[in-house]
Amino acid sequence: MFIQTESTPNPATLKFLPGQAVLEAGTADFPNAAAAAKSPLALRLFDVNGVTGVFFGTDFVTVTKSDAVAWDHIKPALLGAIMEHYQSGEPAVEGAGAGGHAVQDGEESELVTQIKELLDTRVRPAVAQDGGDITFHGYERGVVYLHMQGACAGCPSSTLTLKMGIENLLKHYLPEVTEVRAVTL
Repeated sequence: MFIQTESTPNPATLKFLPGQAVLEAGTADFPNAAAAAKSPLALRLFDVNGVTGVFFGTDFVTVTKSDAVAWDHIKPALLGAIMEHYQSGEPAVEGAGAGGHAVQDGEESELVTQIKELLDTRVRPAVAQDGGDITFHGYERGVVYLHMQGACAGCPSSTLTLKMGIENLLKHYLPEVTEVRAVTL
């Protein structure tokens, strides 16, 4: 098994491409070891000293480390943990765990549908290439609330991406949108 790695815009996050499916669909975010209880793969990765977050896409794994450790020191252990997981035959996540957009009904449900469509077609594929995901969290009085995951969470350029990229895109297509804000869950 050959696992490729790619850097991300977030220096604390590295993207691993195992060359096999990680999830059937959606994403899974494990911002800490306690959240990884239903994921044999995430638990293995959190066993590596210095890992502070794990995120899965359909064909990639991103790992976030603390500033106290260097990639040169933990990367071999992470590659070993991913390889060991795939040799075990266990699923990456037990049960259904595909992440996605929050549901919002009401007067603005048509606008919310359009926001989600733009995110799915124009934003999420590009963000996934950088090892992260951005999901819809809510809409209220012109403000779109988005949740940043994986490499996007804590990335130094995430504010720029959010304000200059996503906000401008949504404002262009949907004049009702006046601002985009990040939320933490």
